[in-house]
Amino acid sequence: MPHRTRSLKGQLLLDGGGLGGSYFHQSVVLVCEHNSEGAFGIVLNRPSESRLDSIFQQDLPARLADECIYGGGPVAPQSLCYLFAHSGAEPAGVLENLSLGHDMDELIELARGWPAEHPLRIFRGYAGWAPGQLDDELKRDSWITHPATPDLIFYATPDRLWRHILQLRPEWRYRLLAECPDDISRN
Repeated sequence: MPHRTRSLKGQLLLDGGGLGGSYFHQSVVLVCEHNSEGAFGIVLNRPSESRLDSIFQQDLPARLADECIYGGGPVAPQSLCYLFAHSGAEPAGVLENLSLGHDMDELIELARGWPAEHPLRIFRGYAGWAPGQLDDELKRDSWITHPATPDLIFYATPDRLWRHILQLRPEWRYRLLAECPDDISRN
């Protein structure tokens, strides 16, 4: 009987320090699905210079026009998706009170009456793993897992998110990793 790893849906994956030179260097990925068919997630800490109104040729609600587009991952970089927090009126998706959407018309409709205190983020592309691939990467210690929370998902300074989470960890080696320079040869 094959060994089945528990689902990491709703967990964060952090670069364990060995992904330098790749798209995932110092990345934080929210796992949106993880099962026997594979896994997919969204990179949370890659804000871009692009705003939604610069790529979407439609009249957008004020709530969306200036929204930053994040680099969600290297797979299908032309596709857009969004994470949004809610108070339970929507069906739970990734976490309780946090859902993932893919339909831009639904996003526009959602934004028309969306309370400002309910955050949302828009992403271009996603991270994907074939069956067993993420499990193998975890066995090689490529990733560190950490529980996801809305505060971390919508962290105010995404470029500091990877270091921030590592500093929250009780293990000294992760706090040390958080303090290492990006280029270890400059140490």
